[in-house]
Amino acid sequence: MLEEFGSAKAVYDANIMEWRMTPALTKYQVQHLESTPLSAADKVLSTCKQQGWQILPYDHPDYPRLLRDLPDPPLVLYVDGTVPDWNRQLTLGIVGTRQASAYAVQVCDIMAKGVAGAGALVVSGGALGIDSTAHKGAMLAGGTRAEIRSHGALVTEFRPFTPAGKHTFPLRNRLISGMSEGLLVVEAGSHSGSLITARCALEQGRDVYAVPGSVLSTDFAGTNDLINDGAYVVTQPVQLLSGYAERYHLDLDRVPSVQQLLAAEQDPGANLPQTSKEYDFERLEEGRQRLKQRRENQALLTAAESAVLAALPEVFTPVDQVAAKAAMPQGQLLAALTKLELLDLAESAPGSRFRKK
Repeated sequence: MLEEFGSAKAVYDANIMEWRMTPALTKYQVQHLESTPLSAADKVLSTCKQQGWQILPYDHPDYPRLLRDLPDPPLVLYVDGTVPDWNRQLTLGIVGTRQASAYAVQVCDIMAKGVAGAGALVVSGGALGIDSTAHKGAMLAGGTRAEIRSHGALVTEFRPFTPAGKHTFPLRNRLISGMSEGLLVVEAGSHSGSLITARCALEQGRDVYAVPGSVLSTDFAGTNDLINDGAYVVTQPVQLLSGYAERYHLDLDRVPSVQQLLAAEQDPGANLPQTSKEYDFERLEEGRQRLKQRRENQALLTAAESAVLAALPEVFTPVDQVAAKAAMPQGQLLAALTKLELLDLAESAPGSRFRKK
């Protein structure tokens, strides 16, 4: 549509005949445009401003990079809370049934505490059972609830006050897996909605993990089937983290075991391995301050410099490849890269290679 009309506003400014004539719009989309005036968007903006909710369009620097990899990413996200550093921290999804067994609740709590304590962000759906246990475990991993609340966020692609319905849950599930490097299914029967999330994860190229359950219980039929189909078996928090340790600089030796976490529950004074200070909440807050500074530095960029930053990969890349991606002469590109380095937004390596910092 943007190629056809030039801008989002131009799409709405067009008349119904122009909408019907363009091959960029389906009949359903034309009907949706007719029934959704721009004033509806103004109402959403006003509501978000009043409630303190953030709006992250696809091109926003805080938009999750993992969602950008999807063939059908949400065009906009609404965020209630503090936007985490999800573009630099490991994100892991944890899902499961609403009618969770006592065993599954305990395992979920331990896994969430283990990975969150190591510095990972836990993503889940907010439902009763496994979802809420995952959220609670992740919060308690860092200290008091009050301390963690300022670091959490509710994220949705639905505009404010959209009622939940049958069509919203599969889209929510796709968002959970899409925002996660890997997805852990703790407990799921053969018809559990968590299996939809697992299927989304596989389609999105994410790693899928599962907790083994009793072969005598139908409550674990879905998770056991996932394992039979090739999902990674998880019995310790470190197994969820090991595949990402190098990329996210995780110290696996400091990740507590299930036995240590159980002992800590029974005796709050029990000694757990001390997580590296890099992953305590003071350090995370420092990271958020750096992110704030990064946003301020990005505000100093010209349109051309912003385009260069957007074109920069996260791995060191030869300058000629960056120039081709940015569609910019090398002379102009090098000037922009110099400014990006000065603002701590990019870094260089021998051989005229650059990457986003």
